[in-house]
Amino acid sequence: MITATKGLRVRRAAAVAITTGAVLATGALTAAPAQALTTPTITAKGGFLMNSATGTTLYSKSGNTKRLTASTTKIMTAKVVLSQSNLNLDAKVTIKKAYSDYIVSKGASSAHLIVGDKVTVRQLLYGMMLPSGCDAAMALADKFGSGSTVSARTKSFIAKMNTTARSLGMANTKFDSFDGISNGSNASTPKDLTLLARNVMKSSTFKSVVKTKKYTAKTITKTGSTRTMGAWTNTNTLLGWNGTLGIKTGSGTDSKYCLVFAATKNGESVIGAVMTASSAANRTSDVKKLINYGYAKIS
Repeated sequence: MITATKGLRVRRAAAVAITTGAVLATGALTAAPAQALTTPTITAKGGFLMNSATGTTLYSKSGNTKRLTASTTKIMTAKVVLSQSNLNLDAKVTIKKAYSDYIVSKGASSAHLIVGDKVTVRQLLYGMMLPSGCDAAMALADKFGSGSTVSARTKSFIAKMNTTARSLGMANTKFDSFDGISNGSNASTPKDLTLLARNVMKSSTFKSVVKTKKYTAKTITKTGSTRTMGAWTNTNTLLGWNGTLGIKTGSGTDSKYCLVFAATKNGESVIGAVMTASSAANRTSDVKKLINYGYAKIS
């Protein structure tokens, strides 16, 4: 009797084992559900995140609310320059006293360009995007605007910035400066700046510029000699962190701290913007949260 009972138990155990094996083989057992992804909380008043490859929105906080853009404006300045037909990046621009006077009068960030030097368009893009030189931005606006005076040319350049914004679907954006020093109506939204960034990052020239940490320009002086400028350091301290490729910081008394960013890791690409963060440290923290969230959301 004991032997028979033992045999029955063995047969039952074998049957359970066979059944379990069959279930595993057919995949009928389901894994425990993955832990839900927590939407990050950012301190900035506005933020937006997009899948760069598909254009899908991954995150939005007041994404369509207009805010001051500060120096993230220079992304559009670069876009307009790079959209010129038959653009020669090696064309030389002579630095005028008007550019120097402008940054002095505004107390603006500078690439420390020297009056009379000849600087290439390519070098001006680095000078504008890395140290956030308002003198470089003005030189580009003057070069690619139309009119008989510096004022007229820069004004026409700003008109091109607004035309380009409309063509990109930036419905809540208006620029009134080439560098972000607002004259009262220089505003955009996190979503609009992300749309702009996604578009201009298709330019290999722009992408190369904004991912550069340091750049040393060699300019031509009035006498024809070569001047080696002091190295321009990128204001974006996130470069290289977790695949970060750019794009542009911005800060000001009223705008607070902004950052338009792009990052790629393991084939996953995200792009976005934070606006009106209370400090540079909070801005950095916010962007890191969004980049990590974006990667996790895509994967």
